[in-house]
Amino acid sequence: MDKLIVHIDGGARGNPGPAALGVVVADAQGKVLGEYAQALGVKTNNEAEYSAAIFALEKIKARWGKQKIKEISIEVYSDSQLLVEQINGRYKIVNSKLVPLFLKLWNLKTEFGEVVFNQVSREENEEADRLVNQALDQENQRLC
Repeated sequence: MDKLIVHIDGGARGNPGPAALGVVVADAQGKVLGEYAQALGVKTNNEAEYSAAIFALEKIKARWGKQKIKEISIEVYSDSQLLVEQINGRYKIVNSKLVPLFLKLWNLKTEFGEVVFNQVSREENEEADRLVNQALDQENQRLC
């Protein structure tokens, strides 16, 4: 089984405020296969975190295809304790805005062979965080 290591981050300046996501996809040896940054409009931090996770899995599915993703083991790393604990079934979802995002992520996850979500410190998620800030800065410059 192939293995991918994925670092995700989402952030909002203001909460809610201008938001963006950052995703880094690497192979098991750490070779970066793709980096993605995207502005999301006005969202909360938690909505941006979920958007990053959904975006990452959708990108992987589009790149490797429906059949191949069933053979891929994916380790997702996020600095969002809320996202990781909710998707792993340890936290309840109390914010109604997160319910559709959770369901979309959950259903998408079931299309893969294995997807494991892990929490890491911000320091261990620097590249994904850098991409979030890059997208936010570019969006801010575009609007000015």
